[in-house]
Amino acid sequence: METFEGYIFTALCSTNFLVSCLLFSRVTREQREPYMDEIFHVPQAQKYCHGKFNEWDPMITTLPGLYLVSVGVIKPVVWLADLTGQVVCSTAMLRFINLLFNCGILYLLYLLICKLHSREKTRTTSRRVLSALSLSTFPVLYFFNFLYYTDAGSTFFTLFTYLMTLYGCHKASAFLGFCSILFRQTNIIWVAFCAGTLVAAKMDEAWRVEHTKKRDEKSPPSQVPLSFGGAKKVMMFTLEFLTSPAHVKSVLLVAWPYAVVAVGFLGFVVFNDGIVVGDRTSHEACFNFPQLFYFFSFALFFSLPVSLCYHRALRFLQALKKQPLFFLLVTGVSLLLVWKFTSVHKYLLADNRHFPFYVWKRLFQRHELVRFLVVPVYVFAGWNFLDSFKSRSLFWSLAFLACLLAATVPQKLLEFRYFIVPYLMYRLHMPLPSLPRLIVEFVLYTVVNAATLYIFISKTFHWPDSTATQRFMW
Repeated sequence: METFEGYIFTALCSTNFLVSCLLFSRVTREQREPYMDEIFHVPQAQKYCHGKFNEWDPMITTLPGLYLVSVGVIKPVVWLADLTGQVVCSTAMLRFINLLFNCGILYLLYLLICKLHSREKTRTTSRRVLSALSLSTFPVLYFFNFLYYTDAGSTFFTLFTYLMTLYGCHKASAFLGFCSILFRQTNIIWVAFCAGTLVAAKMDEAWRVEHTKKRDEKSPPSQVPLSFGGAKKVMMFTLEFLTSPAHVKSVLLVAWPYAVVAVGFLGFVVFNDGIVVGDRTSHEACFNFPQLFYFFSFALFFSLPVSLCYHRALRFLQALKKQPLFFLLVTGVSLLLVWKFTSVHKYLLADNRHFPFYVWKRLFQRHELVRFLVVPVYVFAGWNFLDSFKSRSLFWSLAFLACLLAATVPQKLLEFRYFIVPYLMYRLHMPLPSLPRLIVEFVLYTVVNAATLYIFISKTFHWPDSTATQRFMW
């Protein structure tokens, strides 16, 4: 980091933390008691603070990473500051842990952007810094910095894991991946992605060598062949690569730390008789393929300032004209998946405190045909998503898409929090946007954050059978 860039980044970090602290103070004053899932997380963390590590709330479905980190941070502070009484491990103090994670996330995003876009030399200082700042205020993630949820810690360790992979520190990456799993079990998918990038690099190299020998210039390694013949070719190559002892050995020599984590996780699943701990009835896996379409639409909205332009829209129309049968097939398959594999969680229909409740009620429940009528939007959103990766290699793209499917499709509940890590991974790997586009993105995120926090603080309501104050949130 250059000296001038370092000063700018440090100033922005300080400003971001100050603004976040002011917002944190306001949120905590308005909502002093644990809210929503905090009613499970806060008491459990307080038990750990008092050394009761053998007590566990059966309603909690994640591993104790958040509580262990909270105790590890709070206990030394309490000892140094000689704090006593109710302030120790209070709701506010526990929530503040996520504010610290937010600072770490901002720095990790900056380092990831520098690493991923190191080849770009034109006016990158301001673009790198603003990209990191903008992504650290990504609305769904930023909102949960003010509550005691697992999202901030989960995102921090997942990004840290990927950063270490990019730097070639695979043992450290595997350990950090293990830490991320302690926050959310599904982070095993992103540990697998980190290992998958190593496999993809080896496969891209082998693919390039094979095509160089055959003098085949029509299917460059960086592009996914959009034909049945091309797909068959890729599948045959993948099968040949994965059954080659020499290739498998070369991969394992590098990726063995991730394999150790994978084996340990598999042992946990067998021992626990499933991925979920605690309440399993509300977290059952299923084939909910429309979740992928919801994510594409979600990604399109939040990346609109940096991904969509006139030339890309024109390219989409040209692609429609050039390959009408392919897009008809994709639309037909999408309609079939929406028809046969749409799953609706009971919480989505019943809990009116979450924004997805209103998206579902006012859009999809307006008429039974609406879910089919929006399929063309899904197709465009999916094409826009994939088009952003055209500069990435063939097998890297396939590895990312496989992990994206694993992270979204099994989820029955539509909850935007589950899209945080996939979206950040998508956005990080997009070409570095221009400064005006980044400014528009930051303004969009700021407006959405202001609106959601205002609604959470000011637009309270009560249920008929309860005196407790209810608030709207992501």
